[in-house]
Amino acid sequence: MTNEKETGFNPHIIRRTLSYAKPYWAWFLLALLIILFTVSFELWQPMIIEKATDDFVGKYVDISSEGFSISELRHMRGGDIKGVIFMALLYLLSAVTIMGLNYAQAVILATVGQKIIYNIREDSFRHLTRLHVGFYNDQPIGKLVTRVTNDCETVLEMFTNVIVSIVSNFFVLFGVMFSMLHRHIKLSLAIFSVIPVIVVFTIIFTKLTRKLYRVIRGKISNLNAFIAEHVSGMKVVQIFAAEEDTKREFEEQTEELRKAHLKQIMAFAAYGPVSYLMNIVATAILLIYGGNLAMSGIITIGTLIAFQRYMTRFFDPISELAENFDLLQSAAAAAERIFGLLDTEPAITDDPDCVHMDSFKGHIEFKHVWFAYNEENWILKDLSFTLNPGERLAFVGETGAGKTTIQNLICRYYDIQKGQILIDGVDIRKIAVEDLRKNIGQMLQDVFLFTGDIKSNIRLNNTDITDEDIVEAAKYVNADPFIRKLDGGYDHKVIERGAAFSAGQRQLLSFARTLAFKPSVLILDEATANIDTETEVLIQDALEKLMKGRSTIVVAHRLSTIQNCDKIILLHKGRLCEEGTHQELLEKHGMYYKLYKLQYEKEAET
Repeated sequence: MTNEKETGFNPHIIRRTLSYAKPYWAWFLLALLIILFTVSFELWQPMIIEKATDDFVGKYVDISSEGFSISELRHMRGGDIKGVIFMALLYLLSAVTIMGLNYAQAVILATVGQKIIYNIREDSFRHLTRLHVGFYNDQPIGKLVTRVTNDCETVLEMFTNVIVSIVSNFFVLFGVMFSMLHRHIKLSLAIFSVIPVIVVFTIIFTKLTRKLYRVIRGKISNLNAFIAEHVSGMKVVQIFAAEEDTKREFEEQTEELRKAHLKQIMAFAAYGPVSYLMNIVATAILLIYGGNLAMSGIITIGTLIAFQRYMTRFFDPISELAENFDLLQSAAAAAERIFGLLDTEPAITDDPDCVHMDSFKGHIEFKHVWFAYNEENWILKDLSFTLNPGERLAFVGETGAGKTTIQNLICRYYDIQKGQILIDGVDIRKIAVEDLRKNIGQMLQDVFLFTGDIKSNIRLNNTDITDEDIVEAAKYVNADPFIRKLDGGYDHKVIERGAAFSAGQRQLLSFARTLAFKPSVLILDEATANIDTETEVLIQDALEKLMKGRSTIVVAHRLSTIQNCDKIILLHKGRLCEEGTHQELLEKHGMYYKLYKLQYEKEAET
């Protein structure tokens, strides 16, 4: 994934972004035609004023010199007055037409832009679901949220406003230049003499803002990551009374973002006066040189007024183009970060010759497995064991012994470096990832519930699971009684992470969720830890029902909960140290015996 360092402007990023617009090329072509018509009407407006001045208004000066009265002049100039009114109506018609064309263009681009961003956002989120667990351990969640939300909105701005505005301004700029040159070449060239100055300042401006935009996007991303992390961990912040320290760090990051924005504002503030000054200089050239030409009869007053109107339209596109290129830089920086995410290759993928398995018998075998999260820092070392179909296997050992790692490897959240993991005799790297994980029900201590309702948290968007299946699963695992007591029952609203539920209730819901998906293998991470006695009875009963007929792996923290397992493995520093039933291990008087005795004594004291 791309980092926060600054890189040069990459046209490939823009081309890749525009590739999302290919399915909608016809709509963009229509928008382009609308732009051409709009520009044509805008260029026509000065011509209307020129014609009205020269053909009708300009005559008033000559006739009035003859000494006619006002009423006589009105009578004599009746046709001219009608001509002026007609030209005014034409001007009004052109303005209304431009408004209508701009509205149609805005609707088309907004609709198409939303479709494009929908596709980009969907691709980004779908890609996030394919990335392995280790990726999320290395990336702040707030930054990933920024990619799918803020960065996509910035790219949307490019499709709906920036690109069209750039095209429109180029049309206006060249149209104005052509119209001015067509009327008087020397006067036009004299006015165009200010262009080199504007171009130089525009180049300096765009280079500066390009860097500033990348800095700003990076700091926004960092700030979002900080907010997301600390809002999620607010309970910890308050427990340790770290509010002031957190506030101070937040203020530091906000201050950095403010300074970056301030630099951007100063850059715009410096560029604006330069553009305005060049406009004034060009106006002065028009008044001096153009006025001289008009008084000499070389050009008409109408032409002079048209030049003034064209000149106003000439400087607007130049200023807007600089701003649009600036926004284009921002969109490119945002797109660069989005594509950096999309270019992150999933560490866990299906083998080209993968095997599809609807269900497992439940025979699991580790054969000389070696695994390290980081290089040669081995977590598991030459680990071998076998779990037969329908058996219950428990893992015990001190923190860091590798118990959780075994869970992650069986579900293939990571790939091993050496050895093999087999399910029903097939290497899990040869099994389709979706088939592997849907057949393994993994239940952790920390149950995650999503915002929504009870049904959606059990179904997890699987439309194959009916409401009847949900109720049946909840009844089977003893979750139905407490669910029906909730307001709305199975439609009860669940807030983020299920904070309103007790640990036991969340665990029962996770059991119902697991059962609804009908897994072939169960992995339990001490499901009864930190739960009250009454709820623990319900959970133990639910567990017995869940484990019946299924191969089950239990990660145990309390040895008293695994005494009935068919096999217990004690891990020590990533190696299999002892293996056997509860009674066999006690009789060996080894590490398991010492660990059990120590826990028993602690429980007796309490």
